[in-house]
Amino acid sequence: MKTTVLSFSLAAVLAAGSLPALAQNAAVVNGKGIPSAKLDKLIAGTGQPDSPELRDRARNMLIDRELLVQEATKRGVTQNPDVQEQLEQARLNVLAGAVFEDYVRTHGTSDAELRKQYDKIKAQFGNGKEYRARHILVEKESEAQAIIAKIKGGAKFADVAKASSKDPGSAANGGDLDWASSNSYVPEFSAAMAGLKKGQMTETPVKTQFGWHVILLEDERETKIPTFEEAKPQLQQMLMSDQNWQREQFQSMMKSLRDKAKIQ
Repeated sequence: MKTTVLSFSLAAVLAAGSLPALAQNAAVVNGKGIPSAKLDKLIAGTGQPDSPELRDRARNMLIDRELLVQEATKRGVTQNPDVQEQLEQARLNVLAGAVFEDYVRTHGTSDAELRKQYDKIKAQFGNGKEYRARHILVEKESEAQAIIAKIKGGAKFADVAKASSKDPGSAANGGDLDWASSNSYVPEFSAAMAGLKKGQMTETPVKTQFGWHVILLEDERETKIPTFEEAKPQLQQMLMSDQNWQREQFQSMMKSLRDKAKIQ
């Protein structure tokens, strides 16, 4: 009886001793533990809601990675000079990215750079108005003149556009171009459209590089342009994701490092 009690007690002690290890590790692969914190971090990085299914997939992914690492060590490939060089290059790439990210965060973006970006975007709004227009595109001026006469005679603009317009992007919608700024169009089209009053159609065909247009202005409205301060967060994000800007900033960082370094 005493032996049995002792055996149960010993088993309980051993089981209790293994509980912390199980709690700390998401899995143990050939004696090597995979920390639960590593699993939690992987799941958080997916941006998906935590769930048993996601947790199971992530756990299996970590197990597979650990198996590959162990197999690489077992086969001795980690001692291969080419592999070691590639690992070192990967390490340098990670470090370079982290240093550059910290440099950008520290130096930020100047108001002058952001203002330049703001002015460029603001110019795209044209005269501060948006227009909703329809058009009919044909190849010959005589065709456009006949269409103008037809519409003046009572035909509906949208019906004629569907039947006659050569513009594949708007013909099916009755020539509707939706809301857009004047800068969205070629200069000749833009000037003719902006010169119309609401509900007015061009009296003569408009020539552009695409052909001859008949334009109907359905409506116009003022464009609400955000102030510089309102747009600043978005401008910073846009600028920092621009590859040319990143290249310039990286070159600036490297120049600064070289200028401060003692190189013999």
